[in-house]
Amino acid sequence: RQAAVELSALLAFSAIHNDDKVGLLLFHGDVEAYIPPRKGQRHALRVVREVLARGLSETQLAAEPTPTKADRARLPGFLRRQLERLRISRKIARNNPRRATNIGGAMEFCRRVLPRRAVLFLISDFLDAGYLPALRGANRRHDVVSVLVTDEREQALTDTGLLAIEDAETGEQRLIDTSSAAFQKAQQDAAARRIKLLEAEMRSSGIDLVRIDATRPVIDPLLQFFRMRARRKRR
Repeated sequence: RQAAVELSALLAFSAIHNDDKVGLLLFHGDVEAYIPPRKGQRHALRVVREVLARGLSETQLAAEPTPTKADRARLPGFLRRQLERLRISRKIARNNPRRATNIGGAMEFCRRVLPRRAVLFLISDFLDAGYLPALRGANRRHDVVSVLVTDEREQALTDTGLLAIEDAETGEQRLIDTSSAAFQKAQQDAAARRIKLLEAEMRSSGIDLVRIDATRPVIDPLLQFFRMRARRKRR
C-alpha cells in the first residue's frame, strides 16, 4: 500500500512538472473515488492529498485512540473528511460481504468517462481474473501502463512454522506449514508462474509492464520506464 501511494504521488508531481493533466481513480470491487483529469498544481496536490489520505490503512487508524471533537477541529479539513469517510466505510463493511478486486470494472469506467486519449497507470497487485479483455479494450483507446506491485516476501515465505492465514478479500482461512520444503517450493513456483504469465499477457496485448518491489525505492523502476519510453520515441 505504501509503495502504491508513493508511486501515485510521484506520477502526480511528474504531471505538474510537465504541465499535464492528472486524475485519479481508486477502486476495489467498485469505484471508490474519482477525480477527473485537470491541469494545475492545486489540482495535482488535491490528487496527492486524496492518495495519501486513503493510503492510511484502517488497521493503522484503528490502533490510534479515537480523536476527540477538539482533536478533530485541529485537523486539516481533508483529514477530517477522510476520518468521517473511514468511519462510514467501517460501518458499511460490517454489513456487507467482502468484495474481490475488479480491474475489469475499473477499466470499463475509464473508457466511459475519458473521452480523449490518456495515459493510464494501472497500479495493482493484479490478484484478479477475467480482466484482460477490458484491459485490452482500454489500451485500444488509451495508453495503458500496468504497474505490478509485489513484495519479495510474497515470493518466498520464511520458515515460521504453522501459520493461520486469511484471504483479505474473501475471508477464506487456511492453516499452512511454512517449515515444509515442499510447500515453500510450491509457493515459490506458483509466484514465479503468476508473474511470468502476467508478463506474457501484457506483452501479447502491447501493454507496458513496470514491476515495483515494495521493499525497494519505487523511483528507480519508474525512471527506467520513462527512459525506455524516451528511447522508443526517438526510434
